[in-house]
Amino acid sequence: MPEVVEHHGVPVLVCDADGVAIADVQDALDHLIGAAFACAEVVAVPSARLDDRFFDLSTGLAGAILQKFANYRLRLVVVGDISHHLSASSALPDLVREANRGRDIWFVPDLDALAERLTPNAAGQSSG
Repeated sequence: MPEVVEHHGVPVLVCDADGVAIADVQDALDHLIGAAFACAEVVAVPSARLDDRFFDLSTGLAGAILQKFANYRLRLVVVGDISHHLSASSALPDLVREANRGRDIWFVPDLDALAERLTPNAAGQSSG
């Protein structure tokens, strides 16, 4: 069962690694967005929960899921080691780099890194 934790005033839905696999947009709506909509601003999903097609940008799955998160004004954080996906793709490293520069989609190695990113004035956020 996912739990909501708070980091620096930001409610985060932390999803279990052994939950339902996210293999399509409907899975994302049912098991991530639906679970977070009333109680969290950020959804932290273990990378293992995401179908391999999410990391193959040519399938369009990542784009469709990311668009749903944007539509519902939720932030998505993929938590875990995705190095094997990064090494298998030419486009994914660019997506990860660009996403991590913003504030709506992040790829982080662990929950401690997520907490650090949510710290006010953390790296990657402008100081004015």
